Amino acid sequence: MRAALARLLLAFLAAATFVLAEVPVPPLEVRVTDLTGTLTAEQSGALEESLRAFEALKGAQLAVLLVPTTAPETIEQYAIRVAEAWKLGRKGVDDGLLLLVATDDRRMRIEVGYGLEGAVPDAIARRVIAETITPYFRQGDIPGGIEAGMQQLMRVVDGEPLPAPAASGRGVSPDLLVFGFFFLVVAGTVLRGIFGRLLGSGIAGGIMGAIVWAASHALLMAFGAALLMFILVLLFGVGRGGRGGWSSGGFGGGR
Repeated sequence: MRAALARLLLAFLAAATFVLAEVPVPPLEVRVTDLTGTLTAEQSGALEESLRAFEALKGAQLAVLLVPTTAPETIEQYAIRVAEAWKLGRKGVDDGLLLLVATDDRRMRIEVGYGLEGAVPDAIARRVIAETITPYFRQGDIPGGIEAGMQQLMRVVDGEPLPAPAASGRGVSPDLLVFGFFFLVVAGTVLRGIFGRLLGSGIAGGIMGAIVWAASHALLMAFGAALLMFILVLLFGVGRGGRGGWSSGGFGGGR
């Protein structure tokens, strides 16, 4: 009997420990983290791109986290833990902002770094929650509320004077783009000689498009650059077997 009671007590203690365990903070891998399945891939992707573009333009880093619950902690306690773990915002500027939504708890919180406390003080954060986000949530439209709330917060933060964002390390300088353009025009003649007129021109165009995409993340611009390079190499490159723009018999004898 005592052994059975001891095992039962241990089971209760284990269950209590599990219930009282803190909700783990997920790693910061993207700007929109949904652990509830509330957002579709399209909704999450569109918001992610919007926040990415804003960060590139303004410098401030905004993020969204959806969790089922923060229990046994309050949402305020959990938000602080997330902010400390994620370290949103630029070092020395501390211009990070987190929108935390606990769907099962029906609670939300906006946590801001010191650099944004002037733009988003507690009063503004409460107004955004009460007047912008909550009406959507009450209609069952959580994705719409999050989108509207983040758009409102971006407008508010945009009015705050912040240091200009540093140039992205993934970007490509204009000088390098110009060099790459002319280099590919010349190299395209070699590619035509190896792969043939159409395929060689296509490879040169694809390389140019990839470079412009890496520099700008603008799909239309990358496509235009790829098309232009394709046409230039197609028209002016040196082909193999006499198919290029230059005569194969122009200088000396052939093979």
